[in-house]
Amino acid sequence: MLYSLSRKLLFQLDPETAHAVAIRAIAAVGALPPLRAAVAAAYSLSGAETVEAFGLRFPNRIGLAAGYDKDGEGWRGLAALGFGHIEVGTVTPQPQPGNPKPRVFRLEAQRSLINRMGFPGRGAAYVAKRLRGPRPGGVVLGVNIGKQKSTPIEEAGRDYEELIDVFAPLADYLAVNISSPNTPGLRRLQEPAFLAGLLGAVAARRGEAADRLGRRVPVLVKLAPDLDDDQLRAAVDVIHASGLDGIIATNTTIERRGLSHPLAAEEGGLSGAALTARSTEVIGRIADRLGGALPIVGVGGIMSPADARAKLDAGASLVQLYTGLIYEGPGLVKRILEGIGPS
Repeated sequence: MLYSLSRKLLFQLDPETAHAVAIRAIAAVGALPPLRAAVAAAYSLSGAETVEAFGLRFPNRIGLAAGYDKDGEGWRGLAALGFGHIEVGTVTPQPQPGNPKPRVFRLEAQRSLINRMGFPGRGAAYVAKRLRGPRPGGVVLGVNIGKQKSTPIEEAGRDYEELIDVFAPLADYLAVNISSPNTPGLRRLQEPAFLAGLLGAVAARRGEAADRLGRRVPVLVKLAPDLDDDQLRAAVDVIHASGLDGIIATNTTIERRGLSHPLAAEEGGLSGAALTARSTEVIGRIADRLGGALPIVGVGGIMSPADARAKLDAGASLVQLYTGLIYEGPGLVKRILEGIGPS
């Protein structure tokens, strides 16, 4: 009831302004321990099933997807909503403004969003500063990293190497974003001709960081839902051969087939309920290809416990929310944990 009222008010604002308001509010929760404790008491579920994946122990299977907290400003407060892990970012080496506004669009009847943000953010140094300091107990912290818009894809490895150097000491895991549709040319990095070299550089730099830190930070690769079967198999095979630790499936889609809405023609990535079935299908295909060799983090249109369960049944070890949180509210995490039960 309370979120229903809050959502009506927030939805009077344009989507990006509403999101900024929400981030400021949740950042305030994270900055005030008594308030954070009260929110956690209301929204967290004690006794949830813990999960081990890519060498880490997660307090539950539900995480926050990258894109919600781009600059690491709200993650401590977001942890109080019961997430087992928080993935901040996408972070680029230097600040950049992203694409021109308006760049986020609500498709309310479809419980979906279209965004063409283009990795706006304050850059790696700012985010690193936000991640230092006290961490809420138990929550796993991931950082999603991406190349600068101005960096040619042939030189993208340098950006990811730089970001590994910055965030390996701070993150529990890293996610290599090569699948956003909103940075020109980025998705070409999923092609084997680029992907093998890129992931080789990432693995080598991760190894150097491990030598310095005395621990090996897991690295995952985030894929698009728009690869055809041959492209998907090729990308999965390269990731498996690279020695990296897992796959996040999927990013947003550029597909609009079957979507009837005045805003459907807007450029950008589609998320929410309109992506649910496709992302689950892709998870199943990746799981079949891997045969259990690597863990999968399932993301894309999780709006209910049934959506989360479908992704877990398709082969995901963990799942992540974003658009569902906007439409269904902060109680969604607890409802999913109560609804999916043990695996």
